Amino acid sequence: MSAAPRRASTGRAIDELLGAIAARTEAARRLESDAGAAVLRSIVEATVTLFQANAASIALYDAATDRLVFRVAAGEQGSGVLGLAIPTDQGLAGYVFSTGQAIAISDVKSDARFGRAFAERTGYVPTSIVAVPLVDEQGTIGVLQVLDKRDSEAFSLRDVELASVFARQAAIAITASRVERDTGRLLVEVARQRADRALTEAEAGAVVASASLELARGDNSGLWGLVDAIGRLRNADPAQTALVADLIGVLADHAERAARTRRRSRPGRAPAGRGTDDA
Repeated sequence: MSAAPRRASTGRAIDELLGAIAARTEAARRLESDAGAAVLRSIVEATVTLFQANAASIALYDAATDRLVFRVAAGEQGSGVLGLAIPTDQGLAGYVFSTGQAIAISDVKSDARFGRAFAERTGYVPTSIVAVPLVDEQGTIGVLQVLDKRDSEAFSLRDVELASVFARQAAIAITASRVERDTGRLLVEVARQRADRALTEAEAGAVVASASLELARGDNSGLWGLVDAIGRLRNADPAQTALVADLIGVLADHAERAARTRRRSRPGRAPAGRGTDDA
């Protein structure tokens, strides 16, 4: 095969790959919009309930600013911290992030690491705190904090262990969200490599956005309507979900067989075992 047909064949393969990735990304977006943030919110809400705490929050590391940014919070005194950021070497959260060590302190005002000025910015100065790191395979990615149990003056070692369980679940949710973001970056990179000229990242992003929009807009098969309906089944009984999965599997097998039959019966297709350029 000469160089030109080989490049054309490679280009078609890349186009098919780009389309497949875009379709899966669009399906994931429809099935669970902003899933990572929703899971993190549920984790801090459960933490507040379990500990009977005045507040709980998760701060995540932002590499662009080299700061810990408080992304989610719950509890009567939790909302004031949302959106605030601190250097990674300051405060109790910074200490936990930098060292990877969990802490439980019964009187934060007597601890030199406590950032009182930052606490005052949130509108709530706690007395006791437990803070544990969020850790994934790449290292520490954030901190979970729980402030002031209402039925106790201090946090116990058992509380540190329980908080660590919630932190592990949060790290798993964050990793899943990162995979989704990385898929978006992969789409942009493939679009840039596929172009006849070098695209800027913004231009490639526009290409991907347009492709995703066309996927949703050109739904002659009704696929996205089906995806939306499946998304509504998240809270269904497991037995019902299993039945739907079995039915969809049967329909998918039938669709694939029908597609193969259509391809084999297309006009101009060479019979099996013969080339298209026989003399």
